[in-house]
Amino acid sequence: MSFKKILLGLSAFLFFTQSDATLIVPMTLVDARGEGMKIGTIKLDDTVYGLLLTPKLHDIPAGFHGFHVHTVPSCGSYGMAAGGHWDPLHTDAHRGPYRGSGHLGDLPVLIVDTHGHATLPILAPRLKISQVAGRSLVVMAGGDRYSEEPSRQFADNIRIACGVVPYY
Repeated sequence: MSFKKILLGLSAFLFFTQSDATLIVPMTLVDARGEGMKIGTIKLDDTVYGLLLTPKLHDIPAGFHGFHVHTVPSCGSYGMAAGGHWDPLHTDAHRGPYRGSGHLGDLPVLIVDTHGHATLPILAPRLKISQVAGRSLVVMAGGDRYSEEPSRQFADNIRIACGVVPYY
């Protein structure tokens, strides 16, 4: 089966499982004031399988990027004003979106194509819009190992894009 058919099937499946709750998060490149260049939006939809995040982003470096829900609804100070990963259960564990024992703010990686566009939907099975409203979404410069162990490759992982999730 081709990748295109799989993607089409997944899109149709997710479309028919969505509920009425939808939010649009405007995303910008980070700067000192939190008002950097607009790079698109991320649409949030509640589904029976979790939170579906559909990016329509441009002008991001190609590759895999760490992607997280952060605690504070602010993108100032080059994204640092967003605070840390949202961890309401105080697990202090960075384990990814599919394990039930880590930060709820850990999202699947954001995949950006060679043209700088991110359009591939991702699913966060442990989240709902009501949980992320009034927080922020942050895109990191590099990938994500979902681990607390330091790695030289990820040590300089900086925040490159951010968006405040509105209340609904």
